[in-house]
Amino acid sequence: MCFSRVVTPIVAGAVMGMVAAVAPASAGPTIVIDVNSGRVLSHEDAFQRWYPASITKLMTAYVAFEAVQKGELQFNSPITISKKATREPPSKMGYPAGSVLTLDNAIKLIMVKSANDVSTAIAENVGGSVGAFAERMNAAARKLGMTGTNYVNPHGLFSTEQYTTARDLALLVRAIRTEFPQHAHYFSMEAVRAGDKILPNYNWLVGRFPGADGMKTGYICSSGFNLAATATRNGRTLATIVLGAPSQVERGEEAARLLAEGFQIQGAVAPSLQNFAPYGNGRNVAVDLRPQICSEAAVKARYERGDDDGMLVQRSPYLTAMDHEPRAVTIGLGGATGPAPSVPRFADVPIPTPRPDYPFKSATAETGQGG
Repeated sequence: MCFSRVVTPIVAGAVMGMVAAVAPASAGPTIVIDVNSGRVLSHEDAFQRWYPASITKLMTAYVAFEAVQKGELQFNSPITISKKATREPPSKMGYPAGSVLTLDNAIKLIMVKSANDVSTAIAENVGGSVGAFAERMNAAARKLGMTGTNYVNPHGLFSTEQYTTARDLALLVRAIRTEFPQHAHYFSMEAVRAGDKILPNYNWLVGRFPGADGMKTGYICSSGFNLAATATRNGRTLATIVLGAPSQVERGEEAARLLAEGFQIQGAVAPSLQNFAPYGNGRNVAVDLRPQICSEAAVKARYERGDDDGMLVQRSPYLTAMDHEPRAVTIGLGGATGPAPSVPRFADVPIPTPRPDYPFKSATAETGQGG
């Protein structure tokens, strides 16, 4: 890693000592929280600026939930795919311009398939434009206390001006679970069925980690492999954020380990997430993992170890093989019988953002990256 690691134990005792001792050296920032109490159970580099990749889509869903709550539209309202949306790089559904689906199906697709074209369509239809929707995302982030976060797009494709922290993502996850518990089903689907295709959830914990019930993966070269994961056991819900893992396998293994160990911690005297004090040198400079993650050698190593072939469940003591075919929720175009979004449509111009305090890189999308 190209940043210094900071480990700050927050719960005394043998359990936390064991957690710190076995933490893998290759891990990026992490945090584990108790969702109900808002207590921080463990963390490493929780305030280090990071590229969120497709975990961004959690905020896209949160803003859409707020819009429905305010009566701007309904879950059966139309989301129309624009020409701009069709030009987004994969991961995507590839619907032609003019296609219409419901907001309900659109959210399901961005959560499971991590479809960048559908994310853009949600932003345009709910916010009036991508820029206006990003303003809503940032307003929501400020309301939640996400002080280390800035958004410029709804999908998480690379921009130097789109960044977050593990602590901020934990705040967002907790807000979704506590403010909108009725929408928890969007984050726990094992797969979706689109036509004759079954699209499995990129979050491998669902169906493999006992109690797993969400939430979202993310990947671009500059971020590495990210995961926001939740699980519920005996009425207690925990969430973990894992950023910058070197592969899909390792992000899943690390999230499973952190959740399993988190369930062994009561955390009654742990600090609250909202009042968690920032720490870490250089935390306001985003880490760019492109050289480590997308080098020819790194890509070859992931391929040779079977990173896409389910080896995750064979190596971790915290995961089991899925004992059934993924249960797929059927989605498709059409069915939009609800009112159209009650917001004006705007010209899609960039929103003003502060000049980054680190060397500028072009804010262009990276092809072929998503969940």
